[in-house]
Amino acid sequence: MRDTWPLLRDVPFPAIARARLETLQVNVGYRCNQSCVHCHVNAGPNRTEEMDGATVDAVLRFLERSRARTLDITGGAPELNPHFRRLVRAARDMGARVMDRCNLTILEQPGQEDLADFLAANQVEIVASMPCYQQDNVDRQRGKGVFDGSIRGLRRLNALGYGRDETGLVLNLVYNPQGPSLPPAQVRLEADYKRILSEQHGVVFNALYTLANMPIQRFGATLIAKGQFDSYLALLRHSHLDANLDGVMCRSLLSVDYRGMVYDCDFNQMLDLPLTRGDRARVRLSDLIGEDIAGNPIRVAGHCFGCTAGQGSSCGGALKEAAE
Repeated sequence: MRDTWPLLRDVPFPAIARARLETLQVNVGYRCNQSCVHCHVNAGPNRTEEMDGATVDAVLRFLERSRARTLDITGGAPELNPHFRRLVRAARDMGARVMDRCNLTILEQPGQEDLADFLAANQVEIVASMPCYQQDNVDRQRGKGVFDGSIRGLRRLNALGYGRDETGLVLNLVYNPQGPSLPPAQVRLEADYKRILSEQHGVVFNALYTLANMPIQRFGATLIAKGQFDSYLALLRHSHLDANLDGVMCRSLLSVDYRGMVYDCDFNQMLDLPLTRGDRARVRLSDLIGEDIAGNPIRVAGHCFGCTAGQGSSCGGALKEAAE
């Protein structure tokens, strides 16, 4: 796979610094039951990297002593990590808001038959990838049969109360463009998703997040292979808005990899750009317990334009409503 870092490292991006920490995002492993075209993690069934029990313990110690009140668990398919459920339970016992970046089809995998019930019982907020409301587009991006499996997963979650405001069980969906283009207006697309998924499949959900594809890992390599990398990066740079800098996720989020090393965001993690602290080029999460990292400079490069282009893009979707 082609490394995109040499094409991104010398692209200037405005200097930004960290604000107050609100979210601890933990990547518990790169193994996944899917191999999506847009995946910036290059996750798949053959990946073996996963967080061990000792590192999970370090995550919980940090969460207990930090100001971060949200634990955002991602992967790969995070549920495949053998310590996933222990991590969820312990974080919920602390009163933390817990988010699971779920691909929906994991709910049908052997050994995960009770996963939906577990998530509901622990009031875990689900953020589920659903890059389109049309079968052909989803299967093209994520694999044959994924759309039907995702619909079955959504119906199962709905049956448990997910996606209904009165239950408090939050189910949000994530949209990614099919190729090298910016996402459409989030509010308008959310309305289309809700109408079509309800009318055609009887599915409900709370909100839609629109995310731009990052020119790194699998998606970046695909752009290079098709000769589209330079034009896509130019689109991101041309669409940059300074107004989005205050809302980018890296200012209030800390990313942790399966080894317990820390990064400013998940994208920097995939490019192996660790958070730096003083004269320390690499920092473990356990080293930051009790430290205030507000004001720490954030490592930036060309890929960061993926978060500031147009309406902006973050783990919580668009940063602002796109212009009509």
